[in-house]
Order: sequence, then structure tokens, then C-alpha cells
Amino acid sequence: MNHIKDWKIMICLLFWADSITVQGKQWTRAEVLTVINQVNDYWQEHHSPEVRAFWDHAAYHTGNMEAYRLTGNQQFLQYSQRWAEYNHWMGATEQDPSKWLYKHYGEGQQFVLFGDWQVCFQTYIDLYHLSPAAYKIARAKEVMGYEADSQVHDYWWWADALYMVMPVMTKMYRLTGEQKYLDKLYANLLYADSIMLDAETGLYFRDGKYVYPQHQTQNGKKDFWARGDGWVLAGLAKVLQDMPKHYPHYDFFVKKYVRLAKSIASLQQKEGYWTRSMMDPHQAPGPETSGTAFFTYGILWGVNHGYLSKKAFSPVIKKAWNYLSTTALQPDGSIGYVQPIGEKAIPGQMIDIHSQANFGVGAFLLAACEYYRFLSR
Repeated sequence: MNHIKDWKIMICLLFWADSITVQGKQWTRAEVLTVINQVNDYWQEHHSPEVRAFWDHAAYHTGNMEAYRLTGNQQFLQYSQRWAEYNHWMGATEQDPSKWLYKHYGEGQQFVLFGDWQVCFQTYIDLYHLSPAAYKIARAKEVMGYEADSQVHDYWWWADALYMVMPVMTKMYRLTGEQKYLDKLYANLLYADSIMLDAETGLYFRDGKYVYPQHQTQNGKKDFWARGDGWVLAGLAKVLQDMPKHYPHYDFFVKKYVRLAKSIASLQQKEGYWTRSMMDPHQAPGPETSGTAFFTYGILWGVNHGYLSKKAFSPVIKKAWNYLSTTALQPDGSIGYVQPIGEKAIPGQMIDIHSQANFGVGAFLLAACEYYRFLSR
């Protein structure tokens, strides 16, 4: 479907809401809570928190902290605290700002301004609010303050960054009360939109390399990578959660989020998942959990907070949760069918129940927590 119009999407969603019986069990909140604990217990029993503060681990902790907020499980809280302490409440550690980098991918300690080293600040700030101490947010204030005060806006050149850093900016606003963080968020996003937003659909290409028609799937279609758009939708949900409604550009973010959610919903497979190349299921066939879980979280958040129609989106949610809880979730509590670290749908790449990753668990936890809240509406 290369020509998506919002009104057509809503008609389809409303039709589905009235005509489709979603297969799968009827879940209770107690059962969802059991799944959350089972999944997170399994992950934490098999993985040490003493690992670096790079994006993949940090994305897991955003889900872990959400699970803690919902359950009050002190084990979950202690796990994130140990991770933060191991990393000295820092991302990349270079001290000299003249050496800070961000314009291309990098895992070295000089890439302080590269978003993959900044997502950790989401969890550090959350931990700070639970038990304030200045050292917990010192590096976040140093780094994000530097970025907010800088005169350039080209920090976010790949879709993942919109999850990694947009919510840090709104958290910094709530932490400091300084509007400069919201203004920088807006300016940086306008730059990101200029290089990877598809005006026709409201979806995002992963980065400038994948913009159509210069790049196409093997079947000549637009190549929207599910996890990439999952990062964006989930990031926008987190932004709206913390952004004040009186902010001058608030409506810009709402409209972007709603349009993206509608476009994503229209591309769901009948089995409940989204394929890795969202418009071309044949590019990399079969289920994928991380993109699906981020989409499920993002859509659930919107319904739970009144941004999306419950009637229209409930069938999408139920099918997605059925996939997550029956195919992605394994009997031992592990989460399968997670595409490995990458940036696109790769033809011939096989994933199965043993394809597991920290960020996939984080995404699942976010979705499960919102589904718990959805059941109470």
C-alpha cells in the first residue's frame, strides 16, 4: 500500500473494530502481571546488570523501569540501580567537549553527543526522582545542557535516535524547568524530518540511505524498517507523556504521533505482528518482535491516554498482544523472534524462538505494562 490517506486508514480501522473477532484468550490484569514478572525475572536471572551504558542495554532499562513503576518489584529497581552505578551515571565518558562526536556511528568514549550513548539518561533521571542525589544527573545535565545550548540541529540523523534522545529532552525539561530542552527537541526533530520522514505516509525511513526511490525493496516498494518506526512511535509516546500541553509546538507532536500510529496500524499482518519491511512482507518474511512490541506499546499508550480511539485501535492491540503473548513469549519467560542488532530488513535473515535481545525484552515490558493498564479502562 504505497498511497496511505488518514481518512482511509480510519475507515478501515473502524470497519475492523465492528467486524473482526480477534482470536486468543481473554486476559486478566493478574495474568498480564504474571507475564511481566516472569519475563523480567528470566532476563535478570540470566544477565548481569554490570554492562556498559550503550543503547541496547539502556533500551532494556527503559522497559525495566516501567515494569518497576507498575509492579513495585524492588528487584527490578535494584537491577537498574546496579547498572547505573556500574557506569558511574554516565554514557560515553570523554571529558573534553572539544572532542565530543555525533555525526556518524561510533561506540568509542568520544561519541558523547551520539544518541546511542544518551538513552541511558532516561533511566538515570528516573532513578534520580526516586531518590534524589546530584551526582546521578550531573553528567546528564552536562551533556544535554551542552547539546541544548549548541547552535547546530543535525544530531538525529537515524530513526533510532528519536527514541534514544527525544524522551531525554522532555525529561530534562521536567527536571530543570528550562524550555530550551523542548525547543532543541523541536529543532532537532525538524532536521530529522527533513532527511528521513516520508511525507506521503508519515512513516520514517531508517536514515537518508533508505529514502525512496533511491532505495527500494527487492519488489520496488518503500522500505520502512519496523524497529526503526517502532523507535519513533515509542519515542513520541514518551515525549507526549512529559511535554506540557501549553508548549507552543505541542500540537505538532500530537499530530505527528497520531498520523504515525494510524499508518503503522494499517500495515499490521493478520497474525498480529509487523514484518521487518513494513510495506513489503516478502523482503524478510515472518514475525518480528521488537518492532511489533514498540508499536504495541506506542498504540496502547495513545489509547490509554486518549490520543487514539479505543474502538478503532482495539482490534490492532488485541491481535498484537496475541502475537506477543503466544508466539514471542516462550514457556520459560524468554522473548523470541527479535531481529538482531541492525538497521534494515535483510532478505534471507532467519529469526526464531532463540533470537533474543535485551532491547526486545525492554520493548515487550513496555507493551505489557500498557496492556495491563488498557485492561483496566
